[in-house]
Amino acid sequence: MNSAATRSEIRDSSGADRPPQRAGGGLRDLFALLGDLLIDGGDTRLALDRPWGRSAYGCGPAPMPDLLCFSSSTASPISECAYAHVERAREQLMHAAISIGLEAALDRRTEEMRCELRQHLALPDDVDIVFSPSGTDSQLHALALTRALLGDAVTSVIVASDQTGSGTAASMRGSHFSTRTANGVAVTREAPIEGLSGEAVPLPLLDGGTLQPRSDIDAAVLGAVDALVRDGRHVLLQVMDASKLGWQAPGRECLEEVAQRWPGRVQVVVDACQMRLGGSRLRDHLARGHLVLISGSKFFGGPAFSGALLVPRAVSSALRDGGPVASGVFDYVNRSDWPVNWTDLRARSVPRANIGQWLRWEAALEEIAAFHRVPVAFRRMAIRQLGEAIDSLLVLSPVLRPIARRELAADDDNGEFGFATIFPFALQRHGQLLGVGETQAVYRALQLDLSSRFSGRLAGVAARQCLVGQPVRIERPCEAPIAALRLCIGARQVTEAWCDDITGCRINLEAEIDHIVDVVAKTELLVSDVSSQDLRDICNAN
Repeated sequence: MNSAATRSEIRDSSGADRPPQRAGGGLRDLFALLGDLLIDGGDTRLALDRPWGRSAYGCGPAPMPDLLCFSSSTASPISECAYAHVERAREQLMHAAISIGLEAALDRRTEEMRCELRQHLALPDDVDIVFSPSGTDSQLHALALTRALLGDAVTSVIVASDQTGSGTAASMRGSHFSTRTANGVAVTREAPIEGLSGEAVPLPLLDGGTLQPRSDIDAAVLGAVDALVRDGRHVLLQVMDASKLGWQAPGRECLEEVAQRWPGRVQVVVDACQMRLGGSRLRDHLARGHLVLISGSKFFGGPAFSGALLVPRAVSSALRDGGPVASGVFDYVNRSDWPVNWTDLRARSVPRANIGQWLRWEAALEEIAAFHRVPVAFRRMAIRQLGEAIDSLLVLSPVLRPIARRELAADDDNGEFGFATIFPFALQRHGQLLGVGETQAVYRALQLDLSSRFSGRLAGVAARQCLVGQPVRIERPCEAPIAALRLCIGARQVTEAWCDDITGCRINLEAEIDHIVDVVAKTELLVSDVSSQDLRDICNAN
C-alpha cells in the first residue's frame, strides 16, 4: 500500500454520496467473445466498420500477424502473445468472481495491476494511478483534480495542440469529446460537462511554412501563462512529451521558470501518452509534482485504448485539503479506476465492471513486461539500428519527404528514447506535396492486398498489408493543408527481435528492416503508379 493512506477528504461537488446505481451485466459479461470484449467499454472510437472488420485505426479485435505494423504512434492490433495472456486473465477472473463476486475480484486485480505498472516503470510506491479507457478520459480526470486543487477559475493551456489527441480540444475545455462515454452514457459532443466547463488556450507547435518545430514555443508558453495569471486565473498547463510527431515542448528550463514564477497558480499535466520517454525523465516529472498522462496502447503496443493518470504524492496529499471534485467527471470513471485508498471518490463512483478496459490494460501490461525483460543494451541498439534504416530509406526516397524530428537536449537522460522512434513524412509526386485527402487514401490503401491490380514483382509489393501512423493534418500559410504519415518503432519491434543468441538477434533485426523496406516500397508504388482517382476508387470499394 502506498503512503498516501486515505482520501476521505476528496469530495464530490454535490456534497453528498451519489445514489447507488445498478452495475452492468456482471459475471455473464465475462463469457462474451473475447474479441468483442476487447473493443467494449470505450467510446465511439473503438467501433468497428463491420464490413471492413477494423476500427478507424486499422486494427481488428484479434491478432493480425500478417500485417506489417509500424503504427504505434496511433494504435496497434493486439499481439498473439498478449491475446493469449488476456484469455488466461479472463479465466482467472472468472474463478475469482465465482468465489468473491465480480466487483471485489476486479477491484483486487486492478489494484494488483497498479503495483505491476509501478514496478515495470520503476515508479515510487507513493505514486497513485487512476486507470481510464483512454488518454482523453484521463485528461478529464486531470482537469477535475486540478480544479479541486486550484479552484474553478482554471484555464487550460495546451502545448502542441496541433499534435495531440483529437478529443483534447474538448476535454481540456471540460466538454464532452464524443457522443457516448465509455460507461455508455449518451452525451452531446462539445456540450459542457457539469462542474468542468472552462476555457482553453491552444499553442500549436508546428510551423506549417517550414515543417519545423516553432522556435518560440517556450516564450509562447510563458506569455500565455503570464497573461492568464495576471487576469486572476489559475492554469492547467498541459505540456507534451512526446507528440504525434515525436516532439517535446516546452523545454525543461521553461518548466522550471513556470514553477519559480507562479507557485500554487499552475498545475503542470504532462501528455506522455506516447510513452516515448525514459524512466528517469518520467520520474523527474512526478518528482516536480506534475500529473502525467500515460497509455499502454502507443509505444508499448497494447490494444487501443488504455489510459492512466499518474498522480505524485505531492498532488494526492494536497487533494486532502482541496475543494470538491466536479460531479460531471463521474460519468467518465468507475469505482475500480480510483486507487483503493481514495475512499471518498470510490464511494461516490458507480461500481460498473468495465471488462473491456480491464482486458486492454492486461494486454498492455503483458507488452510492457516483455519490453522491460529485454536487456537495456539491446533495446538501445535495436531502436538505433531500426531508426538508422528508416532515416536512410526516407532520405533516398523520391516519394517520401521527411519532416523534421525533435532535437534532444544534450543533458537529456532519456535511455533508449534518446533515439527517435517516430519518423514523420509527407508524400510527394513530381515534387508536389500531396493533399490531405490523397494522403488519407494512400494510408487506407496500404492496408489492403492490391496484388490483383499488378503483375510480376509489383504484385508481390502490392500484396503486403501495411499499417503506419495515421495522417496528421498540417496547416500551411497561404497554401492547401497537407498531412504527414509516420513510420514508428514500437516495443514490439524490439521484443520480437530479442533472443538469447546474438546471431538470432541480428537476423531478427534484419527481418524487421526488410519489413520497413516493404512498407516504403508499397507506399512509393501507390504514389507513383496509382492515379488519384484510382486511389479513391480503391478506398471506396473497401
